[in-house]
Amino acid sequence: MVEAPDGARFPLELATGTVLRPGQVLHEDSGRAYVVVAAPEDVLVIRPRDVAEAARVGHLIGNLHRDIEMDGADVVALADTALADRLRRAAIPFVEDRRAFHGRAPGEHAH
Repeated sequence: MVEAPDGARFPLELATGTVLRPGQVLHEDSGRAYVVVAAPEDVLVIRPRDVAEAARVGHLIGNLHRDIEMDGADVVALADTALADRLRRAAIPFVEDRRAFHGRAPGEHAH
């Protein structure tokens, strides 16, 4: 049984390996829909100042096998000490934030 934030309880059986996506409807009952929402996570919001710096950011993040999400011109990645240290050393501007991240989690990387 799953309990929704409003206290409603409903059965939820998922096959091993099921990946839930934000926006996916889990259950509908009496005109209500229970939808998957991504929880806020610690992220780094990287703000490249030009195309060359954006390319360096892509290379740096790719070498760490991390996924990204684009938000306009900002590059968003899950917060990671190694990534933050490399961005500081490269003098690339970024801020720490807490928001839903829709990229893949570390460990889901594949070639």
